[in-house]
Amino acid sequence: MIKKAVITFFGVVLVAVVVAWINRIDLMLALVKYRSSGEYVVGANRVIAWDQGPAVPMNSATERPPNIILILADDLGINDISTFGGGVAGGRVQTPNIDQLAAQGAIFTQAYAGNATCAPSRAMIMTGRYPTRTGFEFTPTPAGMGPMVSMISRSLSNGLPPGRFDAVSSEAALPYELQGLPGDEITVAEVLREKGYHTAHIGKWHLGRAEGSRPNDQGFDESLLMASGLYLPEDDPNVVNARLDFDPIDQFLWARLNYAASYNNAGDDRFEPGGYLTDYWTDESIKVIKANRNRPFFLYLAHWGAHTPLQATREDYDAVGDIQPHRLRVYAAMIRALDRSVGRIMATLEEQGLAENTMLVFSSDNGGAGYVGLPEINAPYRGWKLTNFEGGLRVPMLVKWPARISGGTLVDKPVAHIDVMPTIAAAAQADTPPGVPIDGLSLLPLATRDGSESWSRETLFWQSGYYRAVRHGDWKLQVSESPAKNWLYNLADDPSEWRNLAGSHPEKLAELEALLDKHQASARAPLYPFVAELPVAVDKTLAETFKEGDEYIYWPN
Repeated sequence: MIKKAVITFFGVVLVAVVVAWINRIDLMLALVKYRSSGEYVVGANRVIAWDQGPAVPMNSATERPPNIILILADDLGINDISTFGGGVAGGRVQTPNIDQLAAQGAIFTQAYAGNATCAPSRAMIMTGRYPTRTGFEFTPTPAGMGPMVSMISRSLSNGLPPGRFDAVSSEAALPYELQGLPGDEITVAEVLREKGYHTAHIGKWHLGRAEGSRPNDQGFDESLLMASGLYLPEDDPNVVNARLDFDPIDQFLWARLNYAASYNNAGDDRFEPGGYLTDYWTDESIKVIKANRNRPFFLYLAHWGAHTPLQATREDYDAVGDIQPHRLRVYAAMIRALDRSVGRIMATLEEQGLAENTMLVFSSDNGGAGYVGLPEINAPYRGWKLTNFEGGLRVPMLVKWPARISGGTLVDKPVAHIDVMPTIAAAAQADTPPGVPIDGLSLLPLATRDGSESWSRETLFWQSGYYRAVRHGDWKLQVSESPAKNWLYNLADDPSEWRNLAGSHPEKLAELEALLDKHQASARAPLYPFVAELPVAVDKTLAETFKEGDEYIYWPN
């Protein structure tokens, strides 16, 4: 009898262990969700008491320094907007407001992100400096994300090589809250505030949450922060969700994120946003514009769209029509909301009599992500976010300023995010920080055609750990250690990077390798090490099966 009971007990334990092992991913994600839900108390939505500028203007809107608005999208593919002849779902969903912004200003047809992932790009936008100077080289990730994503990735078996997680590097890394842009870096917001601008940030930050790195510590008078990343609660009656079962990052985000905002560094005092994030942040941006209509202001509107998790309002989902698959329809609806935001900002400027002397800049932090499973978002370019192929780096750069920039201006010079800070400073007639090397250049000579003949920069750099790239003239080189390979392209003849010339042009390969080595020779060490290496197929989305012979890279972060 006892023997039978013992056998039964161990049989039950064995079954429980087997079931737990089979469902280990679900159990781990449930634990992440449980911990996340108890991490902070999220209160009801509250009214933001934005600082009110003077009731009467000191001088006319055209006589004072220009207002400056920077709108930054997240993970927007170059083909997601119709400005360049594309648009979501084969052009079924157009972006008329973004197209209007472009038509009324300057379009930079060869514009690049600072990095193929978000946070380093944002740091370069704020400072005008490469990560080789700031040390801010990798995107901060929450504790546990690296090993969790690696574990989920291995369980999916889509043919990609396995992801790698370095537990030793993870132990050496700073806590997530401390992974930020150092406080001694001088941002464009600090430069403008010194010039008398009122400065406001709304949306994503991702440059640190500890003292010294937060928006209010980096030059912003006011900050309405995305404290977490759901666009709406996933059970909201007005939301349409699209989960990506093939994407380990998506699975982690659904477990980790909630629906929360905070105001002016009050990270522990979180509250629910007042609606769908893209619309809510636009509502609040309009309030900032109206509150400051009588003084110069800088508004940094850092949208979350179209980053995962994919969530749209039911109204936008219905409006884009019967698009398949479901995730593409939700994504298209998110792009529609983003375009509506741009239109509402421009309409407010017109209503307030501010449009003529406001510089409005629109860009994205990097290219579209392959892990959303939508193959056309970066067309015609190869690659995705998390690669240094053109698809990961090409972004819109649109600048409208009617007082100075003529509509229909096309600029074909290669430009990048490091140029945003000195451009904004030049527009405000503000000095860049004395004694601080700025890697970017003002784009105003190109946009206004005033002195554009003297604009002669030839070289741009990108790097994430051992995976680096350089563009020099029309030639572009990527080098990596994993896999150990060089990719050399002549972009004038091959802008989509299909013909690797590394083997047939050894002299050009050596020339660009020397530029990379020189750039790296004076670099400071990264502020914290990369902890994960993610495999990324260059020509397939994560929804497709990777086969032997398909090209791939590892992205260190």
